[in-house]
Amino acid sequence: MKLARSCPIWKALKQRGLGVFLTAACAASQATPATPTQHELPPSIQKILRQAQVPPSALSVLIAPLPANNAVAQASQPRLSHQAQTSVNPASVMKLFTTYAGLSLLGPEHTWRNRVYTDGPVREGVLHGNLIVRGSGDPKLVVERLQDLLTQVQTAGVREVRGDIVLDRSVFDVRERSEPFDDEPLRPYNVGPDGLLLNFKAVIYTFTPDPANGLVQVRYEPPLAGLSVTRQLPLTSSPCTDWRRQLQADFSQPLQVRFAGGYPANCGEREWPVAFPDPAQYAPRVLQAMWAGSGGQLSGQVRYGARPAQARLLVDAPSLPLSEVIKDINKFSNNVMAQQLYLTLSSELGAPGRFEASRLRLSQWWRHGFPAQSEPLLDNGSGLSRSERSTAQALTALLQAAHAGPHAQAFTDSLAVAGVDGTAARLKDRQPQSPVIGNAWLKTGSLRDVASVAGYVQGQSGQRYTLVAVLHHHNAHAARTALDQLLEWTVRDTTPQRKPSPKHTP
Repeated sequence: MKLARSCPIWKALKQRGLGVFLTAACAASQATPATPTQHELPPSIQKILRQAQVPPSALSVLIAPLPANNAVAQASQPRLSHQAQTSVNPASVMKLFTTYAGLSLLGPEHTWRNRVYTDGPVREGVLHGNLIVRGSGDPKLVVERLQDLLTQVQTAGVREVRGDIVLDRSVFDVRERSEPFDDEPLRPYNVGPDGLLLNFKAVIYTFTPDPANGLVQVRYEPPLAGLSVTRQLPLTSSPCTDWRRQLQADFSQPLQVRFAGGYPANCGEREWPVAFPDPAQYAPRVLQAMWAGSGGQLSGQVRYGARPAQARLLVDAPSLPLSEVIKDINKFSNNVMAQQLYLTLSSELGAPGRFEASRLRLSQWWRHGFPAQSEPLLDNGSGLSRSERSTAQALTALLQAAHAGPHAQAFTDSLAVAGVDGTAARLKDRQPQSPVIGNAWLKTGSLRDVASVAGYVQGQSGQRYTLVAVLHHHNAHAARTALDQLLEWTVRDTTPQRKPSPKHTP
């Protein structure tokens, strides 16, 4: 066999007097590999990065096989590793740390207890005193469940309150954010956590065309005491593009929402969720309106306060279990729910939940369970942060441990199925024929300069993999298709592997 003198191994071996190995070594080095080496990105990925003007150094990737029998990986060789030890901001993929820590420390059946107390006697349906609603940090106390809670109060004998309705949110010690995360303060993802979080502090406006009268009817939910909203707008023949801008909405006065424009008739019915501009007043106004709407009477006001020590328990209503809550957090990337869970990690210890205390507890949990891995840096536990950091290697360790652990099914079920649901459903729109559809369970992430994905991928060979990929560059979103291609490249594995155990199969 004739060796090319440009072979990179030739000079190195010759200098060491190891000419006897030249033929075999150089032949192996020049053979065309079936797949890229561990540190070499697939050609299709390199092409996308070049076209988006994103350097390969801006992509962190680690794709590793899951071990057979769901054992924790010890020394399995990754299928692809590139910048895997670089600390980056993975955006919402950081929710994986919060949700898996929640499962590990609290358990999948954990519930938040929403309790209602009285501090006076109840006679013939009348409470002579205050009704105290004590928040538990419940991440999903939405309208339907709040209505059920109020129904339970009335069933327990209180239909009139001759005092105040007091809202106790002291389970968390957090302050309203002074500045929004970005320049979109009314986007629901900017809502901050609260010990008594009601309906995500959002108002959902629904626009229903009435073609017969040339109008669109405007409704909103939940009811808020004192809120005035434009109820009708003219229908227009404009195309249904940027329909929200065409409404000419004015939210500058929280209790006087005005729409001065028109609504495109061919949009059909649409919804627009908006964070309430005055978050501190949201819960009192919702409680006041819903109590009145359920037939309850109130002589006083709805205000914030603390539960008196002598108050008596009237209603104790559990939340949805944690295993259900994390589905919303991971599948739909709900930031405020993630922060509620994160704060619960410390509030469950007895003191009010604080971000600093939750960071300490998660750090201790990580060091105990992953002593050989670099520690992630968490801020609020949701990924909606400029300071949160992790490596692809640490995220992979978490994914592998979660798959082998006792809560594997609950964790995997919380992830979005590629092309089917959650934030990963959009893959079907981008690539309708992709083999990834239905064969990957993912958490996606997105910030101004970040695009990321992490989760489990089922290869066509039968082997299952963990995949973590993070683009961190100002052109990250122009190169997002590289993440889709990495998923497809992983699915299209060609090396026959032992099929994974059916245990913990999503």
